[in-house]
Amino acid sequence: MTRVFCGLSGGVDSALACALLVEAGHEVTAVYLRNWSRDLPGFRCPWADDLADAERVAVTLGIDLEVWDCEKDYQETVVDYLVDAYARGYTPNPDVMCNQTIKFGTFADRAFARGADFVATGHYGRVERDADGRARLLRAVDEHKDQTYFMWRVGEDVLARTLLPVGEIANKTEVRRLCAKRGLGVEDKPDSDGICFVGPVGIRTFLLDSLERRAGDIVEWETGRVLGRHDGAFLFTVGQRRGLDLGGGPARYVVCTDTDANVVYVTADPACPGLWTRALTLSDARWISGEPPEEGVYLVRTRHTGALRKAVLEEAPRGLSLRFSEPVRTVAPGQSAVVYDGPRCLGGGIVQRDGRPSRV
Repeated sequence: MTRVFCGLSGGVDSALACALLVEAGHEVTAVYLRNWSRDLPGFRCPWADDLADAERVAVTLGIDLEVWDCEKDYQETVVDYLVDAYARGYTPNPDVMCNQTIKFGTFADRAFARGADFVATGHYGRVERDADGRARLLRAVDEHKDQTYFMWRVGEDVLARTLLPVGEIANKTEVRRLCAKRGLGVEDKPDSDGICFVGPVGIRTFLLDSLERRAGDIVEWETGRVLGRHDGAFLFTVGQRRGLDLGGGPARYVVCTDTDANVVYVTADPACPGLWTRALTLSDARWISGEPPEEGVYLVRTRHTGALRKAVLEEAPRGLSLRFSEPVRTVAPGQSAVVYDGPRCLGGGIVQRDGRPSRV
C-alpha cells in the first residue's frame, strides 16, 4: 500500500484531496501545518478554528491527523522575506515562497523522512510522470483556480513524489459538491483570500505593524507636482488605485515608488506609458526540470488567473528578458512571471525594477 502524507488545512480543497486519496486505497496520514498563530491588530488568527475543521475531516475519513509546528521556518522564509521585500519597494508573492520552502520544502522533507512514498496537497495543478520517472507540472483542468503560478519554484525531485488530487476536477463548484456528498462538513467554507497570515486587516496594517511609518510625498508623475502625503512608500505597489487618499478629482494610479527617497509617483491617465511595458527583466530564475528552456516564444502569466500571453524568452545582461509583441500592464517588481510551454509549467523568475519609467 502506498503511504501518503497529505496536507490538511481545514479547507475545502485539502479535505477533498484527503478523501480521494483514501478512496484510492492509499495509507493516508493527514498533517496540519501550523505556520502562523499570532493575532494581528484587529484580527484574531483563525488557526485553531481551521485545525478543528481539519480534525473533524480526519475523524470522518478515519485517518490520523498530526500537527506539525512550522512557525519558525515560515517566519524566516516567508514572513521575513515579505517584509524585507516591501521595505525595498518590491511587491513579493509570499505564496510562491511558502510552496517552495514550507509545503514542498519542510513538509515534504519531514514526510519523506517519516517513510512517505508521496506527499499530497489540495493545490489546483496536475503532475504528469514519464515512464522513466521524470515529472512535469501541468495547469489544472480548472484554469480559473489553477495554482501552478504559485508552484514554479518547486523542483522536479519533489513533484515526482507529489499527488494533486483536485487538479483533475472541473471546477470549485464540483469540489464543494463532492465534499458535501462525502459528509466532510467544510463544503460551505469560504475560499481563503489574500495573504493567509495577514487576514482581513490588510497588508497595510500588517506592514505598519512591522515597519516604521515614514511620511513622504505623493508626486504627479508627468509634472513632478506634489499632490499629497503618504505614510511610507513601501505601502504602495505599481498599478494601485485605492488608498492614495488624495481627496476629490480623478482616480490616480501608482506608476512607481522610490523607497530610498520615500516618494510615490502617480498618474491620472490609465494610458500613461509608465503603466505599460513591452519587456520584463527577470532574476532568480528557477526551472522545474533543473535546466533552463531554450530561448524562444512561450506563454507567460504575470498574475494569478491573469491572461496567458506570448512572449520571447531570452538571456539578458541582468538575467532573463521577456519581450511581448504588444504592450502589457507593467508588473510590480517582486512579482512572479511564470513561463509555460502549452499546459506545462516550466518555471519562471522574479520581476526586477528597471529604474523609474521615463516620461515618453
